[in-house]
Amino acid sequence: MNKLPALAALAALLSTPAAAAGPIAIVAAENFYGDVARQIGGADVAVKSILSNPDQDPHLFEASASVGRAVSAARIVVYSGIDYDPWMEKLLGAARGSGRKTIVVAELTGHKAGDNPHVWYDQATILAYAQALAEALAATDPAHQAGYRQRLATFQDSIKPIQARIAVLKARLAGMPATATEPIFGYMFDALGMQVRNMPFQMAVMNGTEPSASDIAAFENDLRTHQVKLLIYNAQASDPTAERMEKLARASHVAVVGATETEPPGKQYQAWMLGELDAVDRALPE
Repeated sequence: MNKLPALAALAALLSTPAAAAGPIAIVAAENFYGDVARQIGGADVAVKSILSNPDQDPHLFEASASVGRAVSAARIVVYSGIDYDPWMEKLLGAARGSGRKTIVVAELTGHKAGDNPHVWYDQATILAYAQALAEALAATDPAHQAGYRQRLATFQDSIKPIQARIAVLKARLAGMPATATEPIFGYMFDALGMQVRNMPFQMAVMNGTEPSASDIAAFENDLRTHQVKLLIYNAQASDPTAERMEKLARASHVAVVGATETEPPGKQYQAWMLGELDAVDRALPE
């Protein structure tokens, strides 16, 4: 009996990358990272997003035992980092798993503790995350790497309309003074070239502390005297002082736009970003 064909077939089988046993389990701390993971992973991933409720204040989130179990079972874990979701770091420390890959999104583009943590509004960061995720998936499941790379390319192309929209708006809005109740929209403000005021107030609200009397007075004066043309407020988290500023802006006929920290239900990341840019465009007509 000639064993050479059988041996050749066995060698070919062994040289072929093995497919993962079932979809790759991914846990994303925030639903926009989970959405991107589904877009790139396709049918070869099973994604669980922890923060996905639009009525939930992300700053008040406390992880449950079920979240801990999901993290323990995950092959890939994604979170923002730089103190936005410190509960994930604690879970990872308590659920050490061999072979698990962890992606800290903020670190991919050199962000450090103390920087604005809302890094998903930065298109360079979201693209860096997509690249890192595709590489992690290809390493974990090499049999499907061609699909991951193809879907990565599709995702990269889908970000171009956002970049083009930013460029068009920047040509009109660069240098325009704006403000916010907290720095959710900070990276988008930077991309648009807008001049952002009242940062001490914004940082205090984000960190759950009361802004100083002088910071409140400066914010109120900016609104009453139209030193700013636009106010962005957190449409998801409630703070009495921030709510007062929103009401004062409306009463002073300053344009007001709400931004969220969680991807809205039924929308992909791309539509979410374009929707918020469209809202700014409508609020600030030529």
